[in-house]
Amino acid sequence: MEQLRIHILMHVPFEGPGCIDEWITGNNHQRSYTHVYETTDFPALENIDWLILMGGPMSVYEESEYAWLVDEKEYVRRAVDAGKVVIGICLGSQMIASALGAKVYPNTQKEIGWFDLKLTTEGKETFLLNGFPDCFPVFHWHGDTFDLPAGATRLFYSDVTPNQAFLFHDRVIGFQFHFEATVNSIQDMVKHGAEELVLSETIQSGTSIVANTKFIACNNQKMFDILDRLAQLRVG
Repeated sequence: MEQLRIHILMHVPFEGPGCIDEWITGNNHQRSYTHVYETTDFPALENIDWLILMGGPMSVYEESEYAWLVDEKEYVRRAVDAGKVVIGICLGSQMIASALGAKVYPNTQKEIGWFDLKLTTEGKETFLLNGFPDCFPVFHWHGDTFDLPAGATRLFYSDVTPNQAFLFHDRVIGFQFHFEATVNSIQDMVKHGAEELVLSETIQSGTSIVANTKFIACNNQKMFDILDRLAQLRVG
């Protein structure tokens, strides 16, 4: 596997790359970070191969409160135009959708906890998801959703969120959910987002969320499979 230069954008200290870090280290790729809550000094695009955007509790339309959103969206758009592999998770997926001109807005309900994810017909036909089951539980923590960017393929949906993931130009992918979640990262999110855990049909308790560790390994393996398949693409 060709060694990749992977740059990660983190929006809060407690939402890191999770199992993606294990994949990067295990494959001897290079890794660098921009902690956007401290600086928006992004690296030159010619110095990276992949860009990965992590999650955060803010919304992409809160530009008056988080001025860095403007700079980040422009950087993401340039990364897409430059042919980089771009991966967005949760807030990161919304950032990509917004950078591609799609609308991001509050969903009808928050979706927090372990809920089923369903594969679309189009998703079954993509090289990234070959062999994936039609339906399986995955970890969610989101209140916003996005319209599908023009030209993108819808990959997954859930009962609450019609657009759970998309693929654009075969190398740009947004996941509304958390394949990358580990025991530690889930515990951190529960700790820092406890005020959002108001029980409902679509919001589980922190105790229930943390207890469902049995789903983590198979979801991490799905993340590894997707990363392996993206790594087979020629670096842009």
